Amino acid sequence: MRVIAKKILRVFWENHPDAEGPLQAWHHELMKAKWKNWTEMKRRFPSADAVGGDRYVFNIKGNTYRLVAKIDFAFGIVLIKFIGAHAEYDRISAREVEPK
Repeated sequence: MRVIAKKILRVFWENHPDAEGPLQAWHHELMKAKWKNWTEMKRRFPSADAVGGDRYVFNIKGNTYRLVAKIDFAFGIVLIKFIGAHAEYDRISAREVEPK
């Protein structure tokens, strides 16, 4: 998969150093993935949730943080839409959020 907007991750871990390792691991895993659909991805990330509109929520660092990504399995593209603390995630609409 091709992850677009890694800068969002980098900016986030600069402000939350405890997230750097987990986000780097998530990014590395996605870059080598060749999933064709949600079912294949769910095998690797069983705690991920589909929220509609081709968007998926990933728990990062034991659910301390949440990451929302739009995934196009046919083209192998992942667009990062949001990364934040669990409380911040609770205040957004995962189906509509866009990067700032």
